[in-house]
This record gives sequence, C-alpha cells and structure tokens, in this order.
Amino acid sequence: MAATPWISLTTDYGLTDGFVAACHGVIARIAPAARIIDVTHLVPPADVRRGAAVLAQTVPYLPVGVHVAVVDPGVGTTRRGVALATPGGLLVGPDNGLLPDAAAALGGVTAAVELSEPRWLAARVSGTFHGRDVFATVAARLALGAPLAEAGPAVDPAGLVRLPSPVVTPEPEGFTAEVLTVDHFGNVQLAAPAELLGPFPATLRVGPPGATPARTAVRGRTFGDAPDGGLVVYVDSADRVAIAVNGGRAVDLLGVVPGDLLRVAG
Repeated sequence: MAATPWISLTTDYGLTDGFVAACHGVIARIAPAARIIDVTHLVPPADVRRGAAVLAQTVPYLPVGVHVAVVDPGVGTTRRGVALATPGGLLVGPDNGLLPDAAAALGGVTAAVELSEPRWLAARVSGTFHGRDVFATVAARLALGAPLAEAGPAVDPAGLVRLPSPVVTPEPEGFTAEVLTVDHFGNVQLAAPAELLGPFPATLRVGPPGATPARTAVRGRTFGDAPDGGLVVYVDSADRVAIAVNGGRAVDLLGVVPGDLLRVAG
C-alpha cells in the first residue's frame, strides 16, 4: 500500500445511528494512520444495485487503497465476505454483486479471498454487523500492508456473484434502456453507454416503451441547454446517457424508479 494508507467506505447505514462511527473506530484502533474517505452512507437500504453503481463510478477517482462497501441484506447468512485485489486497489465487502463492477473499473480482479481467517476478524462477530466486525477489521489490516492471502482461502473470481446485466436494447430509431440510478438532484441515469447517443438529432422523444405521446427533450451537453423546466438528454460524468430537467427533477416528471425502462428516440 501507499505510505499513507487510504480506506473508503460506501454503505447504506445512514447517518442517524452509530454504525458508521463504529466502523471508523475499528479502523482507527487497528490502523490509526489510515485516512478514511466516506463515499456515501445514504445508499437506499438493501439497494445493492445502487450501491454497486455508486461504488463503480467513484473508485477510479479515489486514491489507491482499500475500498469497503457494505450494502448487505444477506448479512449473517451463507453469503461470503470477500476481498478482491485489482491493479487499482483492494475491495472488501459481501459477495452479493456489490463489488465486481468496481473491480472492473479498477482493472479487473487479479486475486480474491473469502474472509474466513478468525485472527483477521473481531473476537466476537455479530450476526448483523459484519461491516464493523469483518469488513472494517480486514480493511484496516490490509491498509497496513498485511498480505491478502492471509485473510482466507483463495476464491475463483469467475465464481463471484454478479448482478444481472441491465437492459440496453438498440433500436432502429433509438434505444430502450433500464434506469440504472437516480441521483440526489433527481437526474435519471440510464444503463446506456454514451456512444448510443452519438447519431441522434437535436430533438428527442423520451418515455416508457410504447408510451404515446412520449415527452420531447433536447439533446444537450449540460442542463442549461434545455429551457427552464425542459428535459435534456445528455452524457453524464460517468459516460452514461442521462436525463435531467433544467431547474427541476427528471425522476418526478418521468415518474420512474431504478429498474424501469425508458425509450429514447430521434
């Protein structure tokens, strides 16, 4: 690891309880020199897909370090805890689909282990708080330079749990894509990559597949390319096609939630 060890935390723990502070405390006791970046603790509860998207779109811009992610509705069950090595850092969390997209963003998994070595874990592991008793303790030890192989037995990266691929369907006049995430501002990010927007004209139609009439939108580079209250379809900072309202919330205007389908057509 780097001379200054870095650890990032991404969770659905919220900010009204002591869960985040407990993870910080465990890390501080084991690795007091480590610096912690809180990516977010406001992932919607148990929303693994949202957590995976936030993590994958953020880790390429963080210092090389250990990235802990905990959105873990299966905590305490037979799901594995894992740590993954990549060319761009280490990832620690549950094996429930949360980590592989982030691993890909960091260059791909080069090694993986199941977190089962008792000496690496808390003396008493809670059945409902592996973020504190498993993932934070492992992350702190890794940040200090402990070898990944000592955390537990090797895991075949091909056997890691992966989320289903989101729907992206190119069509003659456009495409249909799944709503991947909705951000704090109400902007709707689609699973469609930026290149799908390449051949489209300046005026577009946006709506659920089969909806008549679809809403009119402009193709733009930024929010102000649409009139006040107007829809704009653009390429966002993660190189995904996204939809916003200039001065408003696209999620409310379109009435969608993650997992819904939207069609964008010229």
